[in-house]
Amino acid sequence: MSVTLDGDKSGSVPDRAQHSPGAPAKNPHSPGAAAEHKKEPQRVPTAARRLLRAPRSESVPRIVGTACAFIGLVDIAAGVFPRFRHSRMHTVAEVLPGALGPFAAALSLSAGVLLLLLAHGLKRRKRRAWRAAVFLLPAGAVAQFAYRHSAIGVLLSLALLVLLVRGRAEFNALPDPRSRWRALANFVLMGAGSIGLGLVIVSAHPRRTVGNPSLSERLEHVLYGLFGLEGPIDYRGLVSGTVGYSLGSLGLLTALTTIYFAFRPEHPVARLTEEDERRLRALLERHGGRDSLGHFALRRDKGVVFSPSGKAAVCYRVVSGVMLASGDPIGDVEAWPGAIERFMDEAKAHSWTPAVMGCGETGGEVWTRETGLDALELGDEAVVDVPDFSLRGRAMRNVRQMVTRIERAGYETRVRRARDLSDEELARIRSAADEWRGTETERGFSMALGRIGDPADGDSVIATAHKPGEEAPGPYGDLKAVLHFVPWGTDGMSLDLMRRDRTADPGMNELLIVAALTAAPGLGVTRVSLNFAMFRSALARGEKLGAGPVLRIWRGLLVFLSRWFQIESLYRFNAKFRPRWEPRYVVFRSTGDLPRIAFAAMQAEGFVTLSLPRPLRRLGRPRHQPQGRPGSGSGSSSGSPEGGGPDGGGAGHGPAPRTAARAA
Repeated sequence: MSVTLDGDKSGSVPDRAQHSPGAPAKNPHSPGAAAEHKKEPQRVPTAARRLLRAPRSESVPRIVGTACAFIGLVDIAAGVFPRFRHSRMHTVAEVLPGALGPFAAALSLSAGVLLLLLAHGLKRRKRRAWRAAVFLLPAGAVAQFAYRHSAIGVLLSLALLVLLVRGRAEFNALPDPRSRWRALANFVLMGAGSIGLGLVIVSAHPRRTVGNPSLSERLEHVLYGLFGLEGPIDYRGLVSGTVGYSLGSLGLLTALTTIYFAFRPEHPVARLTEEDERRLRALLERHGGRDSLGHFALRRDKGVVFSPSGKAAVCYRVVSGVMLASGDPIGDVEAWPGAIERFMDEAKAHSWTPAVMGCGETGGEVWTRETGLDALELGDEAVVDVPDFSLRGRAMRNVRQMVTRIERAGYETRVRRARDLSDEELARIRSAADEWRGTETERGFSMALGRIGDPADGDSVIATAHKPGEEAPGPYGDLKAVLHFVPWGTDGMSLDLMRRDRTADPGMNELLIVAALTAAPGLGVTRVSLNFAMFRSALARGEKLGAGPVLRIWRGLLVFLSRWFQIESLYRFNAKFRPRWEPRYVVFRSTGDLPRIAFAAMQAEGFVTLSLPRPLRRLGRPRHQPQGRPGSGSGSSSGSPEGGGPDGGGAGHGPAPRTAARAA
C-alpha cells in the first residue's frame, strides 16, 4: 500500500528502519507466520540447481559487461599472439586454397577491440551498446573458429550472446549528453591505442621476421600498415599477410568509429531554459530562505526536473556519467519527494550514477528516506548571524587590527545591491573579476552562480574595495577587490566569489567581509553564509588535546592536501569571524561509487579538466561567443583559490571560493 504524495508514490519506498538489523522480527508462533511457513517450499535447492539457475535480471548488465571485456581480450590475444592459436587444424587450414587465416585474425582483433570498448556501456545498460554487442559476438565466434579453431572460445561467445538476448529488457538506458568533439577524442585515443597494439603485433613474430628491425622501423611499419600500405619489415610465410590485415583492420576501425562519432546526431547537455528559470525564481521567492545554496540553482549550465505539481525542483549536471545535484531541492518540502523521484527516474533512464553534493541535514534525510541512498558528512558551512557579529573582544583582535591597518593605508569599501550599480561600473567589475581569477579554468558548480550583474539578479550584493588617489591607477581604476553575494531568501545573502588584485595589500577579503557584515542591517540582511570548510570537524577535533592516532593521521592527511585544495586555510579563515557551523552532506548510492562521484565533482568544480588543447578550443569557439543569454553579464565568475589571502597573506594563498573548497 503506497501513499500518493505530490503525484508520486513516495510512500512505496520502505522506511530505512525496516531494513535495520535492530528491527523487530516477526513472532514465529503468530497465525500469519504459520501461514507463511506453510507456503514455503519444503525442499532446499541443491548446489547444482543454484549453479544452473539464471542470474537475476538486475545483475545481467554487470555480468555481461565483465564477460564482454574478457571475451574481447581473448579475441585480441587470438589475433595478435601466434602461440595463442597453435593447433593442427589451424596448420592445415593455413595452406588450403582461399584460407581465411589472415582475414580471420583481423576480424578477431577488430571484434575484440570493439567488445572491449562496449563493455563499459553494457555495464551501464546502454541500448546501443547492446545492439552492437549482439552483432559483434557472432563475428567474434566465427573468427575464433576460423582462425583459432577454439570450441571453447566459440561457446563463450555464444553463451554470452544468449545471455544478452535473454536479458535484453535490462538494456534500455538512453544516450548520454554528447557533442561532435567526441569524434576528435576518439581519433586521438583510438589512434594511440592502435599504434601501441600495432607495435605488439609487429613484434609478436620474432622467428618469422627477416633481419632484426629497429624500433623506429617497427613504428614506421605500423604507421604504414594502419593506412593499408606495405612497411619496411618482411616476414616469412603467411605472417606478412596476417600482420598487414591486422594493422589495416586497426586503421579502418579507427577511421570508422571516428566517422560514426562525427556524423551521429548530437545529444546536447541539458541547459536551464528561460521558462525553467522563471519557474525556479518563483519557487525561490516563496521558499528561498530555507537553503543558502538555493540561488545557485539558477546556474544556466544545469538541467532541472520538477515535481508533478511543479512545487519543487532538483537541478543537476551530468559529468562523466554521474548525475550531480547540489544543495537541497528547491521549493516546498512536502513536494520534495516528487522532484526526487523524477530525478531518480531520469538517472535510471540514462543509467547515470545519482549523487547530491552539499545538501543540508533536512535535505539529506529526505534524500536517504525516499531513495534508499546513503549520506556522508562532507564538511561545514560557516554562517554568521549579523545581530551577533561584532569586532569587539579578544577573539576578534586579529581581524580588527588587520581591518584598521588596511583602512589607514587609504582603502575604502562600498557595499551595494547590484541593481544600484551603473552598467559601466558592472562591466568594470566583471572584467576585473575575470582578470583576477588566477586560473584559466573557471571553477564552480554547486556553490557558485557563474555570473555577475545579470539584470535578473538585481538583489545580489557586491562589495568592492577601492584605493583612491593612487599616482598610477591600474586598468580598472581604483578598484582593488570584489566580493559577490547572492540572495538567501529575503533576509540573507550567500557568498559567491572573492577576487582581488594581486598588487593590493594583504587582507582585502577580511576587509570586505567585515564591510559586508557591517552594512548588512541597512540592506535588511540578518544572516550571511560564508565559505564552506571541507572536513572541518576532523580538522577541529584532530588538533585538540587527547585526539586519537587515527584522527591525528586523518588531520595530517588533510593538512597535506591543503597544499593544493586549501582545506585547512579556508577553515582558519572562516573561523576568524566566529560563525556557527552548519553541516553539509554528500548523498550517494554505494561506497564503490564514491571515487567516481569525487572525480565527477572535481570535474564539475573545475579542478580536473578533460578539455581539448587551447589552440583546438579556439578553433571550435565562435568568434563572438555570448556569455550566457543576452544581458547576463559575465559568463562565469566563480572564485578560485588564488582569489585572496585568508590570513592577509600574499597572492596565491587565498581562501578557495565556496565551490572550490567544497569540491576538493
